[in-house]
Amino acid sequence: MVVGASCCGESGLSHEAHRRDVEQVYLRCSQGSLEWLYPTGAIIVNLRPNTESLSRRTADVFVCIKPQTFSQGSHVYLEHEGDLRLLLSDADQAQGAVRCFSLKEGALFVEAVPQRDISRKITAFQYELVLSQGPGGHMYPYLHQEPVTCKPCSDQEVLLAVCTSDFAGCGTFGDAASGSNQHPVVTATLRRLFHQKSGLFAWGGPRGQGWRGRVSVPAACVMRPGEDEYLLTGSVHFGEAWLGCAPRYRDFLKLYAEAVNTGTNPCHIDTD
Repeated sequence: MVVGASCCGESGLSHEAHRRDVEQVYLRCSQGSLEWLYPTGAIIVNLRPNTESLSRRTADVFVCIKPQTFSQGSHVYLEHEGDLRLLLSDADQAQGAVRCFSLKEGALFVEAVPQRDISRKITAFQYELVLSQGPGGHMYPYLHQEPVTCKPCSDQEVLLAVCTSDFAGCGTFGDAASGSNQHPVVTATLRRLFHQKSGLFAWGGPRGQGWRGRVSVPAACVMRPGEDEYLLTGSVHFGEAWLGCAPRYRDFLKLYAEAVNTGTNPCHIDTD
């Protein structure tokens, strides 16, 4: 049994070997990946975040996994007190579909599919811990069983989103570029980029006058291309940008100016 894992930041992998013929693997980082070469038997993957803020908010923390498209050789279950619920079958993994569950619901139970030749089989997936409570959290569809609703963020959520989101800027939406009917990916051109993570937006929009990138937007929330200018905020999951709070930019400017006047703005944004 060969299990390898990597995670962002400090090392966070530990083993408890062959407890009742099932190996226990402990992942202690907020995001990373796991590979199980030549799978036989089963492993239990326990996620135990080192981050104090996450470990104290178990009820709000979700685990999201995304299998590599070459992943095969096992079924992935959610295990809680001996009960198993199938998350990803062996056949499902080639689609790279994301599955999320609450951290309090249990651990991952990965069981190898019995077969004669395991020499070419690798089970591999990425994982990340996601807070369900936060600005725009309701827009990430995999955290919810019901369809995403396009309800606007509160004023406080908007002010927090521009400070704490993985990306924030002002600009316009373009045409749908790819994605599914439920989660289309649209192009976005930002006139101003306040901050971003992972280089999602690159300089060089139309005539080199903006930051250009792609953002996944729930189908219920798609705006008409170029109709108006918005404050675009959102999060990054598995290298992809997902829209969060996105009020019209003129409405945000009014809200932000009022917050500055009353000293309630959580951070400073250069809107000039």
